[in-house]
Amino acid sequence: MAIVEAEGLWKKFIAGDIEVEAIRGIGFSIVPASFVSFIGPSGSGKSTLLNMIGCLDPPTSGRLLVAGQDVTRLGTRDAAAFRGTHIGFIFQDFNLLPVLTVFENIEYPLLMVQNWPVAERRARVEKMLAAVGMSDQGHKFPHQISGGQKQRVAVARALVTRAELVLADEPTANLDRDTAQRIITLMKTMRDEFGTTFIFSTHDSKIVSNAEVVFTLEDGRLAASHHSGEAHA
Repeated sequence: MAIVEAEGLWKKFIAGDIEVEAIRGIGFSIVPASFVSFIGPSGSGKSTLLNMIGCLDPPTSGRLLVAGQDVTRLGTRDAAAFRGTHIGFIFQDFNLLPVLTVFENIEYPLLMVQNWPVAERRARVEKMLAAVGMSDQGHKFPHQISGGQKQRVAVARALVTRAELVLADEPTANLDRDTAQRIITLMKTMRDEFGTTFIFSTHDSKIVSNAEVVFTLEDGRLAASHHSGEAHA
């Protein structure tokens, strides 16, 4: 079964007196444990599409299934609950909470959306710290670590809830080339270990070259798709 499936998906906005069609009747399917990139020029609809998949913004019309759930039917509260248990996010500017330590930033989703017992929560966070090579940095605050380390923490935070799907909007844009490649390698390793699907909105050729499936958006339409290999089971 597909982890994400869209049929006849539309998203329209009203900007003043003008109706803007950000996504125009697209359809696609993504299998579990994929490494997928949506590419296209600015304004092509990439971020809008990620927001719909992430249950942050409902489609205007069409059908969108995420992890078997028709998310077009979810109200605001149910969408938040679904998002908290099935979807992780990685952002361009890291979005770490400055008043929390590295450990606490990773732990935060478990406190907010999943009522884990203390011992299990701590064990899960420590496992994720080890997985991203940050076991000795858990006590530090975001301002005390590098950009690459911040993005490692963001990857751990996205996966700590055992999310089936991680959405990443330009996750390497603020990183130098070598650090960006290390983060891409880390995300692929995490995909292989946990079977998580990663979906990117990106201009970064390094991410695109590592993706098994690349969808090209132009003016809100799906202009092309390219499959370079099989997703991992």
